[in-house]
Amino acid sequence: MPRTTDVVICGAGIAGVAAAHALAVTHGVRNVVLVDERPPLTLTSDKSTEAYRNWWPGPDDAMVRFMNRSIDLLEQWADASDNRFLLNRRGYLYTTADPAKAAQMRLDAQRAELQGAGRVREYRSVADAATYRRSESVGYTDHPTGADLFLDADAIAEHFPFLSRDIVAVLHARRCGWMSGQQLGMYLLEESRAAGVTVLNGRVEAVDVQHGRVAGVTVAGADGTTTPLATPVFVNSAGPFARSVSALLNIDLPLFSEMHLKVAFEDTLGVVDRGTGLVILDDAQSLAWSDDERAEFAADDETRWLTEPLPAGIHLRPEGYGQSRTMLMLWDYHSAHRFDAPVLPLPDDPFYPEVVMRGMVRLAPGLAAYVDRLPPVYVDGGYYTKTAENRPLIGPLAVEGAYVNAAFSGYGLMAAPAAAELLAAQIVGSAVPDYAGAFALARYNDPRYRAMLADWGNTGQL
Repeated sequence: MPRTTDVVICGAGIAGVAAAHALAVTHGVRNVVLVDERPPLTLTSDKSTEAYRNWWPGPDDAMVRFMNRSIDLLEQWADASDNRFLLNRRGYLYTTADPAKAAQMRLDAQRAELQGAGRVREYRSVADAATYRRSESVGYTDHPTGADLFLDADAIAEHFPFLSRDIVAVLHARRCGWMSGQQLGMYLLEESRAAGVTVLNGRVEAVDVQHGRVAGVTVAGADGTTTPLATPVFVNSAGPFARSVSALLNIDLPLFSEMHLKVAFEDTLGVVDRGTGLVILDDAQSLAWSDDERAEFAADDETRWLTEPLPAGIHLRPEGYGQSRTMLMLWDYHSAHRFDAPVLPLPDDPFYPEVVMRGMVRLAPGLAAYVDRLPPVYVDGGYYTKTAENRPLIGPLAVEGAYVNAAFSGYGLMAAPAAAELLAAQIVGSAVPDYAGAFALARYNDPRYRAMLADWGNTGQL
């Protein structure tokens, strides 16, 4: 006879673990089973940059309110656990060397303030910036919210001396920072297990639907055995595999995946301020090569892309505390390569470390010291699985008892708390926040929403 359970969640990444926590710990649903063929938190959750932000563009305020709620929950958990997962609020620094983008940055900041991201403080001189409060390296309480917008080159040089003197604007979004994602995940998993959640090692190979509603799930184990689970609720929280899992219900989710990599290296020369927040260059650029190098790359179809413009969004942040010199660097120049299903192991990009370092010189010129002799680096990464407008899918599917909790792109860690809260409320039938509709699959049935997609603009992808 099949084992009976109240809820089966497919996927034990941070989104699935947080969902189990919300159901079991918050709502008292005791019989929850997390199913994954890998150990919890090991597919993409442990490849995260581990950052969070409430600074989100959009035609409406749904993402800002959603992320503000997620950060509320992160701070509550940090309070409850003596900040076990090292939550900080160092902020995000958006930078540009383009005066036109600086003007747009100001307009975007004003809109973000109206949408609930917090008050914007402008600095147009060194004297104006005297009231600026530098980020604290640790902690999150009593830190500024909103944003500080620098529009004066001398003030930027005084407060951010490692940045290029070409930078004409810096927007320091303040309710942002990072944490230890693994520690957060383990904290939630431990509390979930104590509340009755079990983890089943295996792969969901079938979902039994009877009379239009979920009746059970079949899990295939690595040893060839199968485990039938009778359940009225099935949650697809399968990360990059969410689209293929939805096919078990004959549902096609509007998802695609992008490969994203990151580089870790030791900044032994101390080029970047260790106390900075996450720094983003919001300008596209072409890499600086010698004439001979450029000609050689341009002559080969495999390398010509190295001579062509690369997208905006290169970013870095310090990793670790104390005596750590580690820096993390990322550049989303693979986003044009889309996958309907992830390819594992990840395709190799042997150019990535050098390309990222060369691109980073445009942001922090002192890093040029590493270009000719690249230091030892560690590269890892995963897939950002997303919708066209880069908003998640959270909520019920066409089959009664089936739910989706996926499409978190590169922001799964920061979104997981609020997503889990929303999902659990839908499952147990309690009140949901009014932004719920912005993340439901049913939004694509609304002609007005489909029209808005055609002119969406900035999706907030880093």
